[in-house]
Amino acid sequence: MDKMTCPYYKKCGACNYLDLDYEEQLKKKYSYVNKLLKPFGKVEAVVGMHYPYYYRNKVHAVFDRDRRGNIIAGIYEEESHKVVNVEECLLEDKRASAIIKTIRDMLKSFKITVYNEKSGYGLLRHVLIRTGHVSGQILVTLVLTSPILPSKNNFVKALLKVHPDITSVVININDKKTTMVLGERNILLYGKGYIEDTLCGKTFRISPNSFYQINSAQTEKLYAKAIEYAALTGKETVLDAYCGIGTIGMVAADKAKRVIGVELNKAAVADAKVNAKLNKCNNIQFYQGDAGKFIEEMAERGEKLDVVMMDPPRSGSSKEFLDAIIKMKPSKVVYISCNPETLAEDLRYITKNGYRMEIATPYDLFCHTRHVEVVCSLNRGN
Repeated sequence: MDKMTCPYYKKCGACNYLDLDYEEQLKKKYSYVNKLLKPFGKVEAVVGMHYPYYYRNKVHAVFDRDRRGNIIAGIYEEESHKVVNVEECLLEDKRASAIIKTIRDMLKSFKITVYNEKSGYGLLRHVLIRTGHVSGQILVTLVLTSPILPSKNNFVKALLKVHPDITSVVININDKKTTMVLGERNILLYGKGYIEDTLCGKTFRISPNSFYQINSAQTEKLYAKAIEYAALTGKETVLDAYCGIGTIGMVAADKAKRVIGVELNKAAVADAKVNAKLNKCNNIQFYQGDAGKFIEEMAERGEKLDVVMMDPPRSGSSKEFLDAIIKMKPSKVVYISCNPETLAEDLRYITKNGYRMEIATPYDLFCHTRHVEVVCSLNRGN
């Protein structure tokens, strides 16, 4: 595959591996994962992408001014808050990049100021764009410090004239001095306030604050492997821990007797319940709460689980959660990880307490970066 070059590569720092051939990147990732997980079991080759460019369905642009006062839009330089002006990113959906450029060029004529982190003044902080990989739908979120957007109707009309494929425009209000991109309040300007997309044959509603995997094509492959590892027969009770908007749980629901999803984020649980209705999944229930406490309470009540599917944050799982798994003794655990180092720590603990790792498969969801996702199968063993 031809290697593509990026004019922002040295300034930006997001694509740590862009200077390597893609096959070389996959070998490097395999070596990293294998070194960490080899003590626990077999590690398969990294599953890469056929075309590892323009895959991000979620694009975030930050706005600023350069030394000459011109408005710029792009991403932060690595380990700084200095904005690199980006015309097109090799990782991001091309339609999203074009919309961001249009918004940047419209700001002056609509007298919209950009936010200054030092002074705390200015209206527009960020633009977040989400695109449907299958549906083609586009959600534009304007992150502002105030709910008042000058000439908002004309602004939306002008944006849609250039990009008629936009399906929804939302204002998100973030008026706090914070590094968080989104605030909690959304105001609908156009469309439904969300998009829908299809993943593994299921329809998912994605709103501005929803968590959704950024590489849909690779996520489908990873989830298919996770379901294969779960080896469901239709008789099992499955726990989908750290379930987000319910993606993996709803895919598993087709092959299980019952699925229980648990997630700390309240907005994600609300989305998950909507998605279950959308897909007519009647054998899945979602609960809001800490996964560790939830499974601990299940264990105390003497409830039974056959399979646990877990996709914890980068920091890994909690000891309480792993202890509850050990206590409940499900026959199988399928662990999806976005951080092989914390996965290795959790495996070290759980394999000393009645489980063994059967096999692990890494997936390249973040091509040209050093990140790698892993799904592994754990069985109760001696």
